[in-house]
Amino acid sequence: MSTFEPKDLSTEELAAMRTEVEEKITVARIGMLLRHPFFGNMATRLKIENCDDWCPTAATDGRHLYYNTQFFNILSEKQIEFVIAHEIMHCVYDHISRRDDRDPRLYNIASDYIVNNLLIRDGIGEKVNQIPIFQDFKYDGWSSEEVYDDLKQQEDENGEGSAGDGKGELLDDHVDWTSQPEDGKDASDTRKGQSPGSDGNKASKRPVMSDEEMKAIKDEIKESMIQAAQAAGAGNVPGEIARMIQELTEPKMNWREIIQTQIQSTIRADYTFARPSRKAWHTSAILPGMNFDETIDVCVALDMSGSIGGEQARDMLSELQGIMQQYQDYKIKVWCFDTRVYNEAEFTSDNGEDATTYEPVGGGGTDFDCNWTYMKENDIQPKKFIMFTDGYPWASWGDEDYCDTIFVIHSHHDKSLQAPFGFTTHYEEN
Repeated sequence: MSTFEPKDLSTEELAAMRTEVEEKITVARIGMLLRHPFFGNMATRLKIENCDDWCPTAATDGRHLYYNTQFFNILSEKQIEFVIAHEIMHCVYDHISRRDDRDPRLYNIASDYIVNNLLIRDGIGEKVNQIPIFQDFKYDGWSSEEVYDDLKQQEDENGEGSAGDGKGELLDDHVDWTSQPEDGKDASDTRKGQSPGSDGNKASKRPVMSDEEMKAIKDEIKESMIQAAQAAGAGNVPGEIARMIQELTEPKMNWREIIQTQIQSTIRADYTFARPSRKAWHTSAILPGMNFDETIDVCVALDMSGSIGGEQARDMLSELQGIMQQYQDYKIKVWCFDTRVYNEAEFTSDNGEDATTYEPVGGGGTDFDCNWTYMKENDIQPKKFIMFTDGYPWASWGDEDYCDTIFVIHSHHDKSLQAPFGFTTHYEEN
C-alpha cells in the first residue's frame, strides 16, 4: 500500500510552506461556501490547526481540522475541499463514536467508503488521487455498519487483510480521541492498517479529550448541522443529511407513548345495555353504553444478539409492568432471541407475576425470522408483536403477514430508519 510520507524539512522550509497552505485552505473554504454551502458553513466552525508532528495527512476531533502541511501542499484547492468535506462527514455521521467494539481497521475502512462515495457522487471538491482512497459505488446507500459486515465477511472467508490490502488506504487518521496513548502507542492508528505504535512516538503528541468533552462536541455538531442546513437552503443539503436533520428537528412521540397507543388499539369495544349510557338518564330512552374488552394479548421479543444493554432491557420490562397494571385482564409473553428463541415467560392477570423480575438471556448472531418460526411452531398469534432490537437483521425482518408488529429500534445510527413493515419507533433514553 503506497502511502504519503512527509519529507524531512527544515523549520524554515516548513514555515514558508505552511503560509502557502493556509492560503489554499482559506480559498478552499470560500469556494465551499459558494459551491457547496452546507459544507462551507460546517467548515467555518472547524478551527484549522497543523498536525505535522503526529499526523501524516489529516484528522478531526469535531472541533478542529488537523492538516499535515506537506500533504496539503501537494493537493489542489478543490482537493482540499474534498478533504475538508471528508472530515466534516466523519463528524456528521458520528464515526468518531459509532465504532463501538468493532474491529477498528475494518470499521475505519467502512467509514471512508461511505464518506468518499457521497462526496464523489455529489461532486464535492475533487477526488484526491495522490493516495489510493477507498471508494466503491457498490456501497452507495449502505450504512457504515453494513459495509463493515460485508468487509468482515470477506476477511472471514479470505483471511485478514483481504478487505483492505490493495484496495485503498484511509485518507485521514481515525483517532480515538479519548484513548490515552501508552508509551507512544496509539491503538487507533490504523490509517495504513498498521499495528499500534507504528508511527513511533508521534501518537503521544496528539490531543486527548475526556468522554465529557466528546459528548459536548457531538451536541455542538448536531446544532451546527441544523444551522448549516438552514443557511444553505433547500436543495443544497445531501439527501442523507437532510433526513438526519429532519429526524433531529421534527417532534416525535416517545417510544413508551407509542407502545401504549398501539396496545390500546388492540382492545375491542362494543355497545351493551348492561352498562346504560348516563347521557340518556334525563330522557325516557335507554341508550347502550360502551363495553370494553380489556384483555390485551401481546408478545414481546428482546434482541439479545449483543447490542442490547441491561439498562435498556430493564426499561422495556418496566414499561410492560406499567402496562399490565393498567388493565384488568392481560396476557403478555416475553422471550429473548438471537439466532433462536430463549427463555419464554408468560405474565397474566391470573398469575400476577412481576415482569421486571424477568432475566434476559442469550447473546450471539441475529436472526429476526426465528421469532416468527417460534410463534408458528407453538401456535402463538398475538394481537401485537413487539420486537426490541438494534435494527440490524441478519437476513429478513420477518413475516409481515403473520401479525401486527412494532419494532422498537435502539442504538441504531440512523434515527430515521423504518422497518419494511409494521410500525417503527426509536428507543430514546430519558
